[in-house]
Amino acid sequence: MFERLRKLLSGTRSYQAAQGGRRGSAMRTMHHPLQSIAASRGTLAARARYLAANNPLAASGVEAWVSALVGTGVKGQAKAGAPLRGILNDAFENWTDEADADGLTDFYGMQALIVRRVVIDGEAVAIFVQDGDRISIRVVEAEQLDASYTANLTNGNVVVQGVEHDASGKRVAFHVFDRPASMDYASLRQRTRYPASEVMHVFRREVPGQVRGISWFAPVIVRLNDLDGWRDAQMVRQRMAAMLAGFITSADGTASPMEGDQTGSSVVGGFEPGTLQYLQPGEDIRFSDPAKIGAEVIDFADITEREIAVGLGLPDYLLSGDLSDVNYSSIRAGMVEFRRRVEALQHSLLAFQFLRPVWRRWATLEVLSGRVDATVADALPVSWITPKVHWVDPAKDVRAEIEAVAAGLMSRREAVAARGIDIEQLDQEIAADNARAAGLGLTFSTTPPAANDNQPAAQAAA
Repeated sequence: MFERLRKLLSGTRSYQAAQGGRRGSAMRTMHHPLQSIAASRGTLAARARYLAANNPLAASGVEAWVSALVGTGVKGQAKAGAPLRGILNDAFENWTDEADADGLTDFYGMQALIVRRVVIDGEAVAIFVQDGDRISIRVVEAEQLDASYTANLTNGNVVVQGVEHDASGKRVAFHVFDRPASMDYASLRQRTRYPASEVMHVFRREVPGQVRGISWFAPVIVRLNDLDGWRDAQMVRQRMAAMLAGFITSADGTASPMEGDQTGSSVVGGFEPGTLQYLQPGEDIRFSDPAKIGAEVIDFADITEREIAVGLGLPDYLLSGDLSDVNYSSIRAGMVEFRRRVEALQHSLLAFQFLRPVWRRWATLEVLSGRVDATVADALPVSWITPKVHWVDPAKDVRAEIEAVAAGLMSRREAVAARGIDIEQLDQEIAADNARAAGLGLTFSTTPPAANDNQPAAQAAA
């Protein structure tokens, strides 16, 4: 039995990518991803922070992800029946202005901050701050979660890079410094143990057993750095090509190099616009002729930018802002796939790790404090309304949505939620508008004219 197993495991590798030889030995491998993440995450985060602060493409990539995942904010909508649903929604919306413990933004601005840090640093850390029966949230730097603290505790728990686990592997606490690292007061920092219920640790898990997050820039940091160096070299080349330099030569070689009053690298008394200069007999003038930048340079830059966009999980036109090669079909197909990716991250990462814990804590305190007359069980169910998705062709998409609702393939609530709107609030606004219009004797058409896809809307309406 064991001999058969040994022969099976020592058999020929039929997968070419697993074979040795000249080509196989040149391939790099990652045998222990958890160890690689633990050893590399700090350096990757530091380099990503530098690029996000200094590289235009990196900065654009960060903002593209923040806009796609959060936009104007992901809004909570209670699932309780009326009138409790309306009471909870109104109370939560009022609380969003006081959600930030630092008082610098609202709950939706905090969502953007969380996503920005997750993209750059690979993770974000937020801590509940409770004052009596009111709560707020403080976002701290990810490096305040002490990555240097790994230990076996006497109670049987294990701390890995600042995250404490019990014997079953469940996260039970986080060990967080009270302030970021600084040469001014690094030695004065105090580390505090926070129960897991008080901390929201947001990151994209890529490997089972992963403890800390890794920067989303990890696949493209080298490319971005190389592209930076290449662009700098091309910029110097362009500057040199833009300089018009003239060199006067004499037949007998009596003229000394760079005659005249020299300042730096220029010669004072050079050509002025419209100058006609007489030369001595036997003298000649020659101008520099730097190499021109060809189309292959632009093609190379475009290909590299596409590689970076792919590595960041973004459509390339969102990264570069270049729509010159985009048409209706390509942008529509690209956006459909990108929106699918965005929805997955909104629900599995942002909602699960940050939004739902916030709602649970807030709703529980609202009920226990008596501000909301309900049970905790009734107040906890919630759905999250993501920002409105802007269509590529609104006319066609709206008609398709109307037909889907009419055919029973989509609920009106689902259609309204896709626009980032609370349906109860929308219905109240429509009822108020209709009542006001009726009181003023106003009549509006609510039935859209039948439009032919091959004709402009104005012509179809006529």
